[in-house]
Amino acid sequence: MAVERTYYTIDPGGKLTCMKCKVPLVKGKAKFMYLENGFPVEMPVCPKCGFVYVPEELALGKVLAVERALEDK
Repeated sequence: MAVERTYYTIDPGGKLTCMKCKVPLVKGKAKFMYLENGFPVEMPVCPKCGFVYVPEELALGKVLAVERALEDK
């Protein structure tokens, strides 16, 4: 049986709010997809509309590094 690994996690701790729904974001499962590869992550998610918050440092740091690594293959 395969164990699903989480490659990144961030817990908003009630500090982030969905601007559309006006509710606090909660830690939830999401998946980054790039070039037919998926990476499970736990990110701040709106429990009402499903919006996923991706912090700038993650998008410009780890995600960019993974994209470059996949493109170099």
